[in-house]
Amino acid sequence: MRCLYYLAPTLDSTHRISDDLHTAGIKDFFVHVIAKDESGLEQRHIHSSNYLETLDIIFYGFIGAAIGAIAGMIGAGLLMVFEPFGPDVPRYVYFVIVGVVTMFGAWEGGLTGIASESKKLKKFRHDIEAGKFLILIYARKQQGAAVRALMRAKHPEAELVAVNLHFINPFKPVRRRHRAPRGHESAL
Repeated sequence: MRCLYYLAPTLDSTHRISDDLHTAGIKDFFVHVIAKDESGLEQRHIHSSNYLETLDIIFYGFIGAAIGAIAGMIGAGLLMVFEPFGPDVPRYVYFVIVGVVTMFGAWEGGLTGIASESKKLKKFRHDIEAGKFLILIYARKQQGAAVRALMRAKHPEAELVAVNLHFINPFKPVRRRHRAPRGHESAL
């Protein structure tokens, strides 16, 4: 699944784009809009983004889990070597220790992610603060060309600014496109 990032200049344009995408068979679940003020989106019944898209919960959760797993393995290893509870501790206890510390690390990482803006959206923060609307359209590979054709034909005011092959992969960066001449967007 690809995520197509479009910048729309106005709320009216965003509403028309949303309606046209629905007419083309793209469901609300696959169209999310990020805006400075989401009250206009709510009034027009436009699907806004969620925390997984706007915050770095997943990214920092994975990092926290990795740090937790390493800390858990070190801690379990030290407990195995020094045997502070005696030599009769069952082996599964060490696996439980690693698992618990890994989950704690993931939890702490997620809390850190809640406090930070998504790295994928930082490139568009200036545009969003200026009042533009970032539209995320999730499309399967075969739908991508049809969505682009629809946007070129009916919404030339919306600019295709990025394409991400896997939005959920928190470690894959989004590269912002430089403005391409109309009709040359298929290279993405």
